[in-house]
This record gives sequence, C-alpha cells and structure tokens, in this order.
Amino acid sequence: MTTTDIQIRTLSLEQPWQWLRRGWEDFKRVPLVGAAHGVVVAGFGALLLLLAYDQFWLLAGAFTGFLVVAPVLAVGLYAVSRALEHNQPVGFMLVWRTWMSWRGHPHHDWRLVKFSLLLGLAGTGWVLTSAALITLLAPEPIRQPLDFLRHIVISREHFIFEIWLALGGALVAPMFASSVVTLPLLLDRRIGVLDAVLVSWRVVMANPLPMALWAGVIMLLALLGMLGFVMGCAVVIPVLGHASWHAYRDAVDASALPQREGG
Repeated sequence: MTTTDIQIRTLSLEQPWQWLRRGWEDFKRVPLVGAAHGVVVAGFGALLLLLAYDQFWLLAGAFTGFLVVAPVLAVGLYAVSRALEHNQPVGFMLVWRTWMSWRGHPHHDWRLVKFSLLLGLAGTGWVLTSAALITLLAPEPIRQPLDFLRHIVISREHFIFEIWLALGGALVAPMFASSVVTLPLLLDRRIGVLDAVLVSWRVVMANPLPMALWAGVIMLLALLGMLGFVMGCAVVIPVLGHASWHAYRDAVDASALPQREGG
C-alpha cells in the first residue's frame, strides 16, 4: 500500500469557509473540550509574554513560530471531530486516550511524537532566525511592540519588515504544506510519517489557491484569537482545530488505507 492509493480531491475556494462552519458546529457540540484546548494555548501565550515581555525581537518570532507547532496541540480536537463523525462518545477521556496511545501505550504508536519533534525543530529554527535577523538589522533595540512597529514595520529605510516577511514565508510555507493534513491523516490511518507528509504536499500542489486561502484564514483567525487572549483563544483555537479535521476529510480519500489501531 503506497501514497498513490490515496486520492486527492479537487477543492474550491468556498470550502475553507465550509470547514470553519463545520468546525464551529463541532465546537458547539463539545464546547468544554474545545475551550480547554484554547485555554492551554492562551496559557502558552502568557508564558511567552512572561519570558520575553521586554524583548519583542524574540517574541515576534516566538508567536509566529508557534503557528508552526500549533497543529500538534490540536490532535485532541481532531480526535473529537473524528468521533463525532462516527457518532462515537466524546469527552476529555477521548482526548486522554488519544494522547496515551501516541505515547506508546497501549498501541506503541510513536508517529505523532516523531512528527511533533520535526515541527518543534522547525518552529525553533524560525524563532532563532527571526531573532537573529531583527537583532542584526534593526537600527534600535526592539524591546516593546511599539519599537517593532516603529523600527521594523513602518520604517522605510531598511526594508527589514519586508525581508522578515519574505524569509518567514520561505520557511513557514513549506512547513504548512508538510503539515496541513498530516496530523489528521496520522490520527486516522496507518501510514508512515514521510508518506503522510508527501500526501500533504500533494494536497497543496493539487489545490494551491484553496490551500493558500486556508493558510491565510488560519493566520488571521489565530492572530485575532491571540489579541483576544483567553476568551479569543477559547473559541478560535478549537474552531480552527475542528475545521482542520474537515479540511483533511474533504481533501483526502484515504479509505484504501487501514484505520489506525485503537482509533
């Protein structure tokens, strides 16, 4: 069984909005589990602020790098949407069992751990690259958000913001292509990590415009959620997590592959 047995469907520009609608419906059906995931994300954001509240040169990269590894935190939400789809019981125990199985008990399935490490390395690489770029090129120390706005975003003397965006896009875009359906696919089916990543790339290459729109929607809503902090994250993060499951289900027909054991 190879990745050629997996069919990639053609998507339209309307479907990302449908994924959001279905994600919202899933969130309304199991709001406590979703909100708990959002609070965890908000707590992580608070930790970042605490560690780098006066070092925005580091914080800017940390927040954008977080978007790279965020799909890992949504695994429990994928499991919830999957269970709802099959009319199975859902709740915190489902999330717990999902994570326990990924840790190797009882099915010794380490694929998520491997892919999580890869995403973590990628996110860390972007944080370090972003911090180095801003530190080396900024005309003044970047300690506060206003410093970043004044010397990086608005300034037209050094084009640092344009370089920062271009470099970020060059690094983050391949990670998005590598992960947009990978984790839901690993959760749903028995497939190797590399094969799942190749399927994710096939989805993006076959549907560049819908996937670009989906990436933009994720970035915009994630930013709005962070600005709303706990209340924003408690809604935005679970809706995006559930919607990502539906994006996978619409984009990929993996029925030729066996279901993941314990799933």
